[in-house]
Amino acid sequence: MRGDVRSYSAARRERAADLDRWLADLFRSAYPRARGAEGRAGASKNGVAEERAGAAAAAGAPGIALVAVGSLGRAELAPGSDLDLVLLHDGRDDIARIADRIWYPIWDSGIGLDHSVRTVDEVAAVAREDLKAVLGLIQARHVTGDPELTRAARERVLADWRADSRRRLAELREAADKRAESAGELAFLLEPDLRDSRGGLRDVQAMQAVAAAWVASAPGPRVREAHEFLLDARHALHLVTARGADRLVLQEQDAVAASLGLLDAEALMRRLAEAGRTVAHAFDATWRTVDRLLSGPAPRGRRPLADGVVEHGGEVVLARGVDPGKDPVLVLRAAAAAAEAGLPMAPATVSLLAAKSPALPVPWPDEARDALVALLGAGRAAVPVWEELDQAGVIVRLVPDWERVRHRPQRNPVHRFTVDRHLIETAAGAASFTREVSRPDLLLLSALLHDVGKGWPGDHSATGEVVARDIGTRMGLQPADVDTLATVVRHHLLLPETATRRDLDDPVTISRVAEAVGSREVLELLAALAVADGHATGPAAWNSWKAGLVTDLVRRVRSVLSGSPPAPAPALSARQASLARHGGGAVRVQGGAVTVVAPDRPGLLWRAAGVLAAHRMVVRSASAASAATAAVIEFAVVPEYGTPPDPATLEADLRLVLAGRLDIEQRLARRTRSMRPARVPVAPPRVNLVDDASQTATVVEVRAHDRPGLLWRIGRAFGECNLDVRAARVETLGAEAVDVFYVVDRSGGPITDPEQRARIREFVLAALR
Repeated sequence: MRGDVRSYSAARRERAADLDRWLADLFRSAYPRARGAEGRAGASKNGVAEERAGAAAAAGAPGIALVAVGSLGRAELAPGSDLDLVLLHDGRDDIARIADRIWYPIWDSGIGLDHSVRTVDEVAAVAREDLKAVLGLIQARHVTGDPELTRAARERVLADWRADSRRRLAELREAADKRAESAGELAFLLEPDLRDSRGGLRDVQAMQAVAAAWVASAPGPRVREAHEFLLDARHALHLVTARGADRLVLQEQDAVAASLGLLDAEALMRRLAEAGRTVAHAFDATWRTVDRLLSGPAPRGRRPLADGVVEHGGEVVLARGVDPGKDPVLVLRAAAAAAEAGLPMAPATVSLLAAKSPALPVPWPDEARDALVALLGAGRAAVPVWEELDQAGVIVRLVPDWERVRHRPQRNPVHRFTVDRHLIETAAGAASFTREVSRPDLLLLSALLHDVGKGWPGDHSATGEVVARDIGTRMGLQPADVDTLATVVRHHLLLPETATRRDLDDPVTISRVAEAVGSREVLELLAALAVADGHATGPAAWNSWKAGLVTDLVRRVRSVLSGSPPAPAPALSARQASLARHGGGAVRVQGGAVTVVAPDRPGLLWRAAGVLAAHRMVVRSASAASAATAAVIEFAVVPEYGTPPDPATLEADLRLVLAGRLDIEQRLARRTRSMRPARVPVAPPRVNLVDDASQTATVVEVRAHDRPGLLWRIGRAFGECNLDVRAARVETLGAEAVDVFYVVDRSGGPITDPEQRARIREFVLAALR
């Protein structure tokens, strides 16, 4: 894992040694002064002869010891870390005076200090009740003074920890779960907390505490290597920020990568993803061991699950006498059996299969492909089994192209997983739709491979088609099935992107999709994959609005593929028509849905968007269309904070804007001035005029960093170009807006003049600056 990355471990060890010497000097200077002031008080309590007092510091200072806990105790102190010290004593009267003479120089130096002064009995009592304290004391390290006092304290703490392991380990697990829920999973975060995220430094410390209870083994070499890299990353972060930070924010990632000798932030985050997943995987295995050992004896016997595969003790193992070196399909058969039974594979079994399994022949035998499909078809249960195989290096041997997407970060707030984890999560989600498609095997395989092109330069859909074709052939699919698999991978974004960025009432939209899809079989595979992909991507990538648009698109395309003419544009609903009769404009708010219906007129969309922005409503999506003389705009919105505004107020402001009696621009300008600038640099906006997307309008696609009033600015630019917005699709993905507008000139036709098209792009870009 480490390659040629520069390690800071030597610097941490040197700093720990330097601090130990400094603390020992402080201790020696404090100890005799205190004794001189207090006489024999401390020594007499232990019956120590007075003649030994003068040499107490050199001889180890009987009855008093300075102990390092926390990161200093583990010799893992990063540049910005605080010191965590315990001054142990045997009950002496002068301990407060000694403590002051140690603590004050540390405070004066500017180093943060967490300190305590306790007897051995007090240390044991605190450790029995305070989880944070006991985790530090388990790995306490003697710095100076009486080593026997330190040894006695550690032995008491460890003995109590082991004796009460059932209760304390349950407490430790609960704390870890809460920490993970709060801080997220390190491997999949854009800005991970290196200490508290799941898979971070705290989880390694938790595994070390479990090992100290003699319940499970200490972390192995792969975890220790991952742990060292996490420490290096934290060390570099402290150097870059000049403070004790644990969260690796976006703007620091390139500098931290450079400090570690890595190419860029992408390389850093990929290494962190690998380290975090290694730790998280070992953490889960540790707790399975804890659960098994603390829950009592496992049921005897072996239950057959598949050929050569049995359940034993709540885990999947190989049957007696099975030689994995003679059966290349066994590893997939065992994995499928584990997923279908909802059981973990025994770590020893996974290691044996990884070491002994021969390579699958090319093309794969039918049994191997069927086992892979069965594994994926187990749904959510497939994810931990896949992770087991991936950690053992099995997946990249089965599918060599997997190496290019393994641990690859997406660096986009819309995505919650690395590329490889997203793929298996999508396949797990697609398992819910296997009853709804004619080829469930191709659905699962296309879900597993749909983003495999992200491991290569260029458009990942185009490169993914090539890779998927190669993988499908290697897996032994029939040529026609390989074509279907490649087509689905090539067009896996077609339905959601078309539904949210094109006018579904435009005949060109439907005919283009039908031409690309080619068959109802491919259409149903794409429809199921769109849902699974959206859910696996994250909440910003899939919602009821997008689902409804995709369903509508699929219905229309299916009709065309069946030979029926395109469905006519829907008329206004009775509710919308009733609202339109208000005359001056009407607004209805139902939860996060805002409907604006008003007589059609130029600029209605952007004026309505301006009203919402002025009322601190964030537009997540919008759809605008016209029918007869009425225009209907459907917004999906959320308040920036607090509760949504009163619908009556929104309606009143809308009427004022349409009447030209409300200066929305002035309100939005005030809001813009009060906003903080973006925390990190953002990419410049892009404005593209899409050719051949419509025969009746010009399609303008705008991509920009989202901010209040964005639709207002874009719409105003269209107005300055004397354009009307006939239809719109507006979507916010994380902090990025992807807005598509169907615009026509005042004669109602598309814009064909090159100079006017250039002017449109120029004006919209100017509005976004």
